Amino acid sequence: MMLSCRFCGHPLTHLFADLGMSPLSNAYLRPEQLQSMEPFYPLAAYVCEECFLVQVPEVQTPERIFTDYAYFASYSDSWLAHARAYCAAMRERLGLGARSQVIEIASNDGYLLQYFQEAGVPALGIEPAANVAAVAQQKGIETLVKFFGVETARELAAAGRRADLLLGNNVLAHVPDINDFVAGLAVALKPGGTSTMEFQHLMQLMRGNQFDTIYHEHFSYLSLLAVRRIFARHELDIVDVDELPTHGGSLRIYAQHVGEAPPSPRVDELERRERAFGLERMEKYALFAEQVRQTKRVLLDFLLRAKEEGKSIVGYGAPAKGNTLLNYCGVRTDFLDYTVDRSPHKQGLFLPGTRIPIHAPEKIAETRPDYVLILPWNIREEIIEQMAHIRSWGGRFVVPIPSVEVLA
Repeated sequence: MMLSCRFCGHPLTHLFADLGMSPLSNAYLRPEQLQSMEPFYPLAAYVCEECFLVQVPEVQTPERIFTDYAYFASYSDSWLAHARAYCAAMRERLGLGARSQVIEIASNDGYLLQYFQEAGVPALGIEPAANVAAVAQQKGIETLVKFFGVETARELAAAGRRADLLLGNNVLAHVPDINDFVAGLAVALKPGGTSTMEFQHLMQLMRGNQFDTIYHEHFSYLSLLAVRRIFARHELDIVDVDELPTHGGSLRIYAQHVGEAPPSPRVDELERRERAFGLERMEKYALFAEQVRQTKRVLLDFLLRAKEEGKSIVGYGAPAKGNTLLNYCGVRTDFLDYTVDRSPHKQGLFLPGTRIPIHAPEKIAETRPDYVLILPWNIREEIIEQMAHIRSWGGRFVVPIPSVEVLA
C-alpha cells in the first residue's frame, strides 16, 4: 500500500530513519502480562518531498495510544519550572486576567493550568487520557476528556468558550490528522486571540542525533517551514517564534488569525536558517539514517565492553524515547539490570519490548551500580543533581545521545 503525506497527500517514498520493529513506546507491561505476546509495529519515519514534513505512518489509532496513558508531566521538576515561567510570561505578554479564557490542549495532569488557576485566570483543559485527566480534576482544574479537532472546537465555540490563549505543549506532533487539529485551532481561537504550540524542532533533532524521539505516538517531526505551511492552509499566521532548550531543542510558535498582526523578524530569520541547514533538500535527510546506525554501534560497543569488565549497569528513567533507543539497539536485561523512575504510575511495571523492570529511584542506592544510563537525556542536569550520591561509591553517569558520553 502506498503511503501518503498526512498534510499534502503526496506519496511518501523517501525514508528518513528505519528503527526496525518496536512496540508502542508507552505500552508499559504489568507483571501478569510478561507471559503474553506483545504487538510490535514497523517504526520508520519518512520525509515528504513536496512539503518536507517528516512523519511516521499511523499504525494504531489515537484511541489505542492515548486513552490510558502512562506519562504524567508533574514528575519532572524542570518541566514544572518551564510551565510556571510560561504562565507568567503569557499573563504579562497578553494581559490575561479574570475575564480571559485559557484553554490547553493535551493538558495532562494539570501541570501547567494550575499556575493560571492560582493567578485567577480561568483555565480549561482538554485531555483524551481519562486516567491522566482525573488527576487534574482532583486538583480542581476543569478538564474535558476529549480528543481535540474541529468537532471539539465547534462545541467550545457554541458554548461561548473560545480562547484568548489556546496552547498545546508537545501535542502538535502527536496528532495523526494534523489538518483537522490545526483547523480546530482556528475555530477555537477568539478574534485577536493567540495560540502557542511547543514542539521539538526537527533541525535540532537532526543536529543532535535525537533519533530516539521517533516513536509511534509522535506522528510528525516539525520544522518552522512545514508548520507555517500547515497553519497558512487553515487561515492562521505564525507571528512569532521562540527557540527553547526543552526536549533537546524546541520551538514555541505564536499564531493568530490571518491579517491580525505582522510577523516578527524572528520568523523569517529562523526559516532562513532552516533552509541553510538543508531542510528543503532531500539529500540532507538521507544522511541521517547512517548517523543513527553509527550511534547504535557505539552504544552497543560500550555496553559490551562494560559487561566484559564485570561492570553493572542500570537505567534512570522510563521515557518513551528510552524505549525507542533500547528496542532499536536490542538492549534488554542482559545489559541493563533495571531502570528507575520517579513516577509511581510506572514503578512496578516493565518497559515495553525489552521488559526491563522499573523501580523507584531508591533502588540505585541499594544496588550501587557502576554505571547509570540516563534515558531522558534532555533533563540530564536535573537527574545528575538528584543522583549525585552515586559518585560516593564510584558510580558514573552515561548519556547516550547525541553520542555515548561517560561522565565522571
